[in-house]
Amino acid sequence: MSELRRLRYFLTVADERNFTRAAQRLHIAQPALSRQVRLLEQELGVELLHRTTHDVELTDAGRFLVERGPALLGSADDLWRAAREFGAGERGTVCVAYGTSAGYETAPQLLGRVRTRLPGVTITTRVAALGEIVSGIADGSIDAGIARCPTPADGIAAHVVRTEAQGVLLRADHPLATDRIALADLREETLLLHARDANPGHYDAVLGLCAAAGFTPRLALRELSFDLAQTPVAAGDAVAIVGESTRGGLPPGLTWVALTPPATFDIALLARADSRRPVLDRLLAVAAEAAHDLGWVDGHAATT
Repeated sequence: MSELRRLRYFLTVADERNFTRAAQRLHIAQPALSRQVRLLEQELGVELLHRTTHDVELTDAGRFLVERGPALLGSADDLWRAAREFGAGERGTVCVAYGTSAGYETAPQLLGRVRTRLPGVTITTRVAALGEIVSGIADGSIDAGIARCPTPADGIAAHVVRTEAQGVLLRADHPLATDRIALADLREETLLLHARDANPGHYDAVLGLCAAAGFTPRLALRELSFDLAQTPVAAGDAVAIVGESTRGGLPPGLTWVALTPPATFDIALLARADSRRPVLDRLLAVAAEAAHDLGWVDGHAATT
């Protein structure tokens, strides 16, 4: 660092061709500037300047440093700036995983805004089941995950980024495909749902809605982890309670109808509760701001 500072001093003297003017420009005392340039010459073992009564002249070695020195200082400045950006969380790489339901709208919109606000951060993504996300966060292979109705897990914090309205996914020609559907109207329907071990929080939340409406639904458990075609619903064999974001990727022939009274489920960004890298802390903060701007949460995202 001292060599770079002395190089910067020398280049200023070389530009001004005068120690007094260079000292004024650098806001240091002229004797101190002269001493620093002499120390640089001693370290290099070569004379860089011929001193005259009023001005200085460059030696061949001095002219060489003037040609190459600015590029070196520029590279050093870029290096120090990048290091500070890593420390501030403005630079780095983060792996974010999410389930299929978040892929319709939540993940693309949220991460798109984060990328715009953190251009120095590289975000890699993968689609994964909730169990994989939780275990990946625990072992460090995943930095963060987007999940519906997350249940508490040791060492993992859930930062709510969306409170999403729920509705019923069904065929467009279904008798219940009207403006609104009351949950009680589903008592005779088969409800398509992932097995509980895939996402206990979401499973319990759906059954809790039905219990509050006074019935226990007949269930059809999804056979495929990822079924973008919503095959059982498209076949007319079942209906499903899903978030409003699903509307953006519906296969032809299906429709989404809001519940009455309204019901919402939380979607959260999961991450380690502590010992996080600066880039992950920065991403969580920016994601909270983006979620608020999107109108998905009130104020900054809550942490559970």
